[in-house]
Amino acid sequence: MPALCQRRFPSATAMATGRAAKTGLNGLFAVYKPPGVAAIRVRDSVETLLLRELNSLEQPAVPQQVRFLPTTVEGNAGKELTLTPTWLPVLAAHPLVRGPKFTHLKIGVGHRLDTKSSGVFVLGVGHGNKLLTDMYNAHLTRAYTVRGLFGKATDDFSDTDHITRDKLERIIAVIQGTNHKTLLMYSNIDLKTQEAYELAVEGLIRPMEKTPPLITAIRCLQFEPPEFQLEIQCLHETQQYLRKIVHEIGLELKSSAVCTQVRRIRDGFFTLDSALLRTHWNLQNIQNSIQESKMKVEVELQRILGHQDSSGKRLTNVDLVAESELHSTEGTFASSLIHKMRESQSDWKVE
Repeated sequence: MPALCQRRFPSATAMATGRAAKTGLNGLFAVYKPPGVAAIRVRDSVETLLLRELNSLEQPAVPQQVRFLPTTVEGNAGKELTLTPTWLPVLAAHPLVRGPKFTHLKIGVGHRLDTKSSGVFVLGVGHGNKLLTDMYNAHLTRAYTVRGLFGKATDDFSDTDHITRDKLERIIAVIQGTNHKTLLMYSNIDLKTQEAYELAVEGLIRPMEKTPPLITAIRCLQFEPPEFQLEIQCLHETQQYLRKIVHEIGLELKSSAVCTQVRRIRDGFFTLDSALLRTHWNLQNIQNSIQESKMKVEVELQRILGHQDSSGKRLTNVDLVAESELHSTEGTFASSLIHKMRESQSDWKVE
């Protein structure tokens, strides 16, 4: 028999808590990706943890409805069958029947970080996915620390320590100078204008479209042969490109070198200090991180993208196909880097 009426027992606190929790998940935040873990697994782990916590929040009470159940009562003629109205829960709305309330969160990933690398990994949730696109279009720089290990290959086959910090720093200085010229070429700015001076002061000189990998700054942080560590600030790079640079530096020093660690320490506005460790991947910390970075992200993106729009340059949207096509040439680009250095400074020589 159809229900006579239906009632619900909603918990105002539970409903408000659920809405507030979901509303707070709109924006950008950064996590620390450990080495040896694929970026997509990090993204999936964050989503799983958030969904589990959202579904563990207090849920509204299951609605109830009146059902007429058959019962027997004592009558004049003995036992008689009658229908008694009874409040029963609506099983279709029960959590064990309908399943969890939250089953999916729209979480996007920022600039890619390969499995071997670690460091700052930016994620976007809700309307933060649009901000990820804005970050791509802003062509923000990223910073890495790269560790290398020199081998014992020498040009004269002798066991001599011919690699010095001075020689290493001379090489990386030329790398930075060569890349700086390339950056200016892709920025389409007349260096003799007042605009170029003002952009340089504000740190807004950036390429106006997708380019091959560019190094904007590089310096030696540590030199304890055979180990060394570099800090590299770059645009449109991949971690494999950075490893290739270490290899090429080793060859120029008449030795060999392999990259033992690539760690991203900054991605645009996000640094190691703002990257959440694995133990802090929970609803409250992620909401706090989104709120703390919200104002800075909006202000900086508006400033950078506003300049690009006013310059009349067309912004190129970044998609996976275009990105993969560009990075397919990075091996050649890295291999020819030292040759370009020699062309730009033909009198330079490592003795």
